[in-house]
Amino acid sequence: MSSIAVLTQESFNEHRGGLLTEQDGAPVAGTSGAPGPEEESLPTYKDAFPPLPEKAASTEGSQESAGAWNSKIRPLKSSVITQVFHVPLEERKYKDINQFGEGDQAKVCVDIMHKTGAHLELSMAKDQGLSIMVSGKLDAVMKARKEIVSRLQTQASATVAIPKEHHRFIIGKNGEKLQELELKTATKIQIPRPDDPSNHIKISGTKEGLEKAKHEVLLISAEQDKRAVERVNIDKVYHPFITGAYNKLVGEMMQETGARINVPPPSVNKTEIVITGEKEQVALAVAMIKKIYEEKKNTTTIAVEVKKSQHKYVIGPKGNTLQEILEKTGVSVEIPPSDSSSETVILRGEPDRLGQALTEVYAKANSYTVSSVSAPSWLHRFIIGKKGQNLAKITQGSPKVHIEFTEGEDRITLEGPTKDLQMVHTQIEAIVTDLINRMDYTEISVDPKFHRHLIGKGGVNINRIKEAHKVTVRIPPDNEKSNLIRIEGDPQGVQEAKKELLELASRMENERTKDLIIEQRFHRAIIGQKGENIKEVRDKFPEVIINFPDPAQKSDIVQLRGPRTEVEKCAKFMQKIVADMVENSFAVSVPIFKQFHKNIIGKGGANIKKIREETHTKIDLPAENSNSEMIVITGKKADCEAARIRILAIQKELANITEMEVSIPSKLHNSLIGSKGRFVRSIMEECGGVHIHFPTEGSGIDKVTIRGPIEDVEKAKQQLLALAEEKQIKSHTAELRAKPEYHKFLIGKGGGNIRKVRDSTGARIIFPTADDQDQELITVVGTEEAVREAQKELEELIKSLDNVVEDHMIVDPKHHRYFVARRGQVLRDLADEYGGVMVSFPRTGSQSDKVTLKGAKDCVEAAKKRMLEIIEDLDAQVTIECIIAQKFHRSIMGPKGSRIQQITRDHNVQIKFPDREDPNAPPAAEVAIEENGEPNGEVKEPLDPAAPKKCDVIVLSGRKERCESAVEALKALVPITIEVEVPFELHRYIIGQKGSGIRKMMDEFEVNIQVPAPDLQSDIIAVTGLSTHLDRAKEGLLERVKELQSEQEDRALRSFKLTITVDPKYHPKIIGRKGAIITTIRTEHDVNIQFPEKNDENQDQIAITGYEQNATGARDAIQAIVDELEEMISEDITLDSRVHARIIGGRGKGIRKIMDEFKVDLRFPQPGAADPNLVTVTGRPELVDEAIDHLLNLEEEYMSDVCENESKMAYMRPGGGGGGASGDEPRGPSKGFVVREAPWTTGDVKAPDMSSSEDFPSFGAPVAAKASPWGPKRF
Repeated sequence: MSSIAVLTQESFNEHRGGLLTEQDGAPVAGTSGAPGPEEESLPTYKDAFPPLPEKAASTEGSQESAGAWNSKIRPLKSSVITQVFHVPLEERKYKDINQFGEGDQAKVCVDIMHKTGAHLELSMAKDQGLSIMVSGKLDAVMKARKEIVSRLQTQASATVAIPKEHHRFIIGKNGEKLQELELKTATKIQIPRPDDPSNHIKISGTKEGLEKAKHEVLLISAEQDKRAVERVNIDKVYHPFITGAYNKLVGEMMQETGARINVPPPSVNKTEIVITGEKEQVALAVAMIKKIYEEKKNTTTIAVEVKKSQHKYVIGPKGNTLQEILEKTGVSVEIPPSDSSSETVILRGEPDRLGQALTEVYAKANSYTVSSVSAPSWLHRFIIGKKGQNLAKITQGSPKVHIEFTEGEDRITLEGPTKDLQMVHTQIEAIVTDLINRMDYTEISVDPKFHRHLIGKGGVNINRIKEAHKVTVRIPPDNEKSNLIRIEGDPQGVQEAKKELLELASRMENERTKDLIIEQRFHRAIIGQKGENIKEVRDKFPEVIINFPDPAQKSDIVQLRGPRTEVEKCAKFMQKIVADMVENSFAVSVPIFKQFHKNIIGKGGANIKKIREETHTKIDLPAENSNSEMIVITGKKADCEAARIRILAIQKELANITEMEVSIPSKLHNSLIGSKGRFVRSIMEECGGVHIHFPTEGSGIDKVTIRGPIEDVEKAKQQLLALAEEKQIKSHTAELRAKPEYHKFLIGKGGGNIRKVRDSTGARIIFPTADDQDQELITVVGTEEAVREAQKELEELIKSLDNVVEDHMIVDPKHHRYFVARRGQVLRDLADEYGGVMVSFPRTGSQSDKVTLKGAKDCVEAAKKRMLEIIEDLDAQVTIECIIAQKFHRSIMGPKGSRIQQITRDHNVQIKFPDREDPNAPPAAEVAIEENGEPNGEVKEPLDPAAPKKCDVIVLSGRKERCESAVEALKALVPITIEVEVPFELHRYIIGQKGSGIRKMMDEFEVNIQVPAPDLQSDIIAVTGLSTHLDRAKEGLLERVKELQSEQEDRALRSFKLTITVDPKYHPKIIGRKGAIITTIRTEHDVNIQFPEKNDENQDQIAITGYEQNATGARDAIQAIVDELEEMISEDITLDSRVHARIIGGRGKGIRKIMDEFKVDLRFPQPGAADPNLVTVTGRPELVDEAIDHLLNLEEEYMSDVCENESKMAYMRPGGGGGGASGDEPRGPSKGFVVREAPWTTGDVKAPDMSSSEDFPSFGAPVAAKASPWGPKRF
């Protein structure tokens, strides 16, 4: 059988009663003699350790012990309980047996589970009643029960008549009692509102619940029937006699009668005394109260006059003095209310006691005196002292004296016992006299708008003045709007501070405010990220306040305020910053042919990055999918021009690009450019995409720049000059419209058709570009006659295009696939080029060779002619094989097949690369021949080794001459390898960290560089790539070798090493805080300085590595520090360890400030040091003396605070009475847990040895087995 003991608060308190502190002469358990009072208070062994109850317990003793356990131990209960509720068939709300487990009843159960968190299980009994098992926490089960009864069981109702005054007891505090009743009985109880006269309570629920609820309500009402409330009216003046001194009498009456007596407090003007309780108790209490009243009704009263100011001394703190007089004399003292002007005090009581009470009243009234000391109000805070220190010293010996300072009044009010008051009055008068003799004050008038400037950022200005002149300065807060500044302190210091403040104020009056106009787009750049840039400006001009407008205001005004000269300097400085920004925001656009953009960017952006860095410009290229060719350069004008020249040079180097200037009068520029650049754009497109650049409008420059291929530039020049000449003679413009799909046909292949019209008429025809909104508008420009003729010809062409005809042609079916392949790309191209002509081929498999063309007559004819040319090309098509090793195929294709696509376009051929060879497949000669899927045992003869591999053959299709030229182009793309000799020891530097160096060169020169393996010790590096790239790569590689060789020489010079001998005790000083000093030496002299490791033999050797000259300079710098350190001395001083923490300060701020100020080093003792007060000061002799003086002054100042705090703490410690020991005294050894009548004190049983690990084993410790004559136990 096992049991579990639960330690409750009660049992813990009982057990703790046995833990008594050791006292002198206390009897020890087990000693003979009569038990003393302390021993009697000890628990008995049976009380502390009750025996376990036995099943067959019949004796009285066993019953007692069982009762002891039952009273001490609380059974452990599960937090989850289960209850079963039954709903009879006649009370079921849902009686449909067929729908059990579904329907409304199931929905209600699910809802109850969600609401309450309880788990419900339903089952059907034989009598068709419903059994519901509810599991969950107690409150959840009770809530679920209530829900089940109200929603699954039919409801009945009943009313109970209960007296109205009992309703509140049924409701309970905050309705808790009513809720408890409803949960307990699973009913709904409705109580009428207080304003409802009805006394009927309505109860609804199940029959069983109704009966329970009714019974509970009637029970509560019956209990209240036994209680009574009595109200007795007795004059207020007799209440003190009923309550007695300190409410003792009324307390005794309540204890004697058991009734509750409520006497209104003196502050409440009520005469009614309320008695509540059982009827008999109330009656007894009322009788006792009336008896007292009758006895005191005829008492004598006397009235005396006492000064109003002395009333509070008669009353005493919390009325204690009145209670004291009442207790001593039995006389009640009535004091008039504080808001009354009456000074009459009435004494009520027995005649023989009134004289004694009157004496007490006068004694209390005169026990305290009020006096005042004249003291200027500005001296009040000096008298009070920092945090009330001075005042605390004055009142230390007279704690009952109250000192009151009234703001703005030149006096101090004292109040307290007469004897103590006189002493405090004398002390304060002496302090005031002393302060008036040695202190002064003055007030100066300064405009409030200058106050914050006088204070300075973070109070820097005003704090400096305070410290320098040892004064206090009071500047009124902004909300006071006062211009008076008060200075208090030493007379001389006051005058000096006044002079300095007035000088500052006059200087500020000479301040000026200046508004700078700076475009808002520059504001963010001037301020900088997180205000870094503007902080530099403010640091440079600390006296100038710079205010930027709110970004939402869209204002360009930046306000500067400060001294006139500083504001002017700051304004010039900021204008220079803005001018630099304006200069750096110059932008120029450079037109570069789209195909050369990638070359300008370079491999991995190398080229564009280099140009940006070297010219200090920002270069933006158009998006890859954009049609724009403009590259925008932003920066300084000169830098932008330099970047532009470099970009144009790249384009010129890559292509046959030339630049030509044409002189055209500037007045004609606008007309040549045309509306939205239509005219000039048409010339650029017609002449192969040349770039034509007109000078800025209004510049008066006549030069127009044309850039592009030589032939196209010449052609554009002629057209521009011709157009300019036409404009000068007479210019006429006409417009006509045509469907966009006709435009290509009107222009013709290579512009042939439109050129004929131009040549015959002399007019210029401009078609819309893809960017123009109106895609049908065609503009004709020229002389009036030329425009008229061109317009006539174009209108005839457009009219003929509007006449749709249908024609047929014969095309061999073997060529049909070419036209319809790639989703009819060839047919779409024909439609675009020839006015939207529709070409229809017969269905696949029909074997028809008839092709239908539908569209404008001229378009159909032109398309038919073009299709015949294509068929002729297809008939003349040949297939040529080009043998190139498979390993070069990827290189030939280029990135994303760009190179092969270019060759296909340039030579109008088809190129097919072979499939890659499987390296794991067996040679073709070893594969057995199979027939019908089975091997026939024959093996092919070995192939000719000279024959090309299938995977090396590239097939080209097209006209013979085109295929041949394409083969030459392919072979030109085959990479070749050259060898470059590079010293083996430089290979690792060429490769770079993780291959970054060699990868950069490969990207830059578009070649592959192969460095031999280290074990080969070879000097030959193989470079593979296109022949056009190899020369540049070789030059770049050799140039890198030269750089590395020069770096090697430099490294040899930098490896000069020398050592300097320095005593190890100086090493920390040379290193400095966080390595600051040694880092500065390293940086200034560009050397590496190595201090000895802990385990090194030569602990005094410091190694310096670098250029010889720099190493010598660093050595001299270290030696200078050592020489300075050797001049220093160390002195030990004794500083009380209690002030060390304050001297050191938070995070060492205080000690750092002292060390920085006096240029010394301070060392405080470590915890556990032999002398905790010993502090070492190291530095130059004169600085050490100054630092020691400062530290001793600080010690003196801080020690006064320490002593004061310790004296305060002495009062805060608990008293020594009551047998308790003080916190500082060591506790005596505890007896442990002591009990009486233990088995080992009454019989032969030996007391357990608490030090024995066998009797009291510790957790986890092995227990030594007891020795047995039968040997060790076996389990």
